[in-house]
Amino acid sequence: MKKTSLAIIILLFALPIMAQPSYNIIPAPVSLTPGTGAFEVRNGSVIQVSDAEFGPVAEMLAARLKSSAGYAISVKNGNASKGIVFRKDASLAPEAYKLEITSSRVVATASTGRAAFYALQSILQLMPAAVYGAVPAGTKITIPACQIEDAPRFAYRGLMLDNGRHYFPVADVKRFIDLMAMYKMNMFHWHLTEDQGWRIEIKKYPLLTKVSSIRKESPVGHNRENKFDGKPYGGFYTQDEVREIVAYATARHITVIPEIEMPGHSQAVLAAYPQFGWNADRIYPVRTRWGISEDVLFPREETFRFLEDVLTEVMDLFPGPYIHIGGDECPKTQWKESRFCQDLIKKEGLKDEHELQSWFIRRIDRFITSKGRKLLGWDEILEGGLSPNATVMSWRGVKGGVEAAKQGHDVVMSPNSYFYLDYYQGTPANEPLAIGGNLPLSKCYEFEPDLPELTEAETKHVIGVQANVWTEYIKDQKYAEYMTYPRALALAEVGWSPKRAKDYNAFKQRVIAHLPVLDALGVNYAKTFLKQ
Repeated sequence: MKKTSLAIIILLFALPIMAQPSYNIIPAPVSLTPGTGAFEVRNGSVIQVSDAEFGPVAEMLAARLKSSAGYAISVKNGNASKGIVFRKDASLAPEAYKLEITSSRVVATASTGRAAFYALQSILQLMPAAVYGAVPAGTKITIPACQIEDAPRFAYRGLMLDNGRHYFPVADVKRFIDLMAMYKMNMFHWHLTEDQGWRIEIKKYPLLTKVSSIRKESPVGHNRENKFDGKPYGGFYTQDEVREIVAYATARHITVIPEIEMPGHSQAVLAAYPQFGWNADRIYPVRTRWGISEDVLFPREETFRFLEDVLTEVMDLFPGPYIHIGGDECPKTQWKESRFCQDLIKKEGLKDEHELQSWFIRRIDRFITSKGRKLLGWDEILEGGLSPNATVMSWRGVKGGVEAAKQGHDVVMSPNSYFYLDYYQGTPANEPLAIGGNLPLSKCYEFEPDLPELTEAETKHVIGVQANVWTEYIKDQKYAEYMTYPRALALAEVGWSPKRAKDYNAFKQRVIAHLPVLDALGVNYAKTFLKQ
């Protein structure tokens, strides 16, 4: 790169972003060199693609301009020197793209459809915010001239939605995915089973949806108040609906990662199939209180057959590489008091119940690995020894992630103190009910995955970051949006943008300049950060 261009880039990121109001891309690209003038998109414009792989992305742009401005935009094969062009360059990395925008052309260069999709998100963010809604008649749609070279810092950029506690309709899950895609997040972690409800159809075990998906009531107010609404609550996704959501996400270059909890957080399973727990003769209700249940799955052969059957159907629905098995918050009291479990510990030469959980996870890991998939679990799976092929999601701070990386395992950093979006983001008295905690936008933005505890080689095992939307107190999509945005924008930037001296004030100004986009989409974002 020429020294003059580098100087401009350095100046751009050193100045408050309000100095360049036309370049409010989130997450911030690797480099952006401002140009002179702007490209105007007109009714009847043509988008040309040099490779059929870019056709769907070009059609998305045409559809957006049609819906927002009524423009009739056609997509054709070609590689023109003017107009809007998606051009292939096989030498670029799979998620890297380049943008060249002048007054006469917009050229997006990429090697894959995924990277072209990311280029499209940047192009849209450079347009007037009204393209995300309805463009007023007579308004010109312009794209400011610039050159961008961009690629993500991390391969894994995730956001989790917990539908175990509260079920969201299919349309709401799709909207959640749409917003993720706008900000180049690429992993949708879908939490589908819990003590309080099982949300996915498993054809071999119909009682999971007939019984396990319905709790007799839900808490009112905070869990500690011990009040309930007395109303049955349920809902689940059919396998056809799951396929529909997976296909929808795939079209937006997002991988869906299902989470099927085990051996803890499984009381809803026992409500339908008590034989997989401590006492086959016991009546287990689907749990109504939030929190951790003492009722867990037992490591019997029939339990593993059940789990393998379930996971087989799950893997048929979710083609991505990861299967999340939870593994967190599994009380050991029942195992300690069980003759079967104590005999199994002795038989397998295990030290204690923690090693029994590790034995349980390793058994499941072998099955998942045999199907060509990767096991992903919360950092409790480290206890008693880590399963050989497991990837760790570090949520209790970063300690578990550091330990796993030092052992040579891949890690997704998801520390609760930075990325638990069910925490309050302002003074609780001024905010809707939440589980607790204090996580303002500024704190989310502070997190740095490059930890001093790790060597350069160990750091390579940190494959990305994830924020989590737990829904004990989040009953619907509208409230989920309030808790997720704009804090998820900080997560998006931590996962995508290059490591550099962070400037929260500049980021905040970019977010403020970006709010008209969220307004145009009708997103119920929180404004709390504006007063902080």
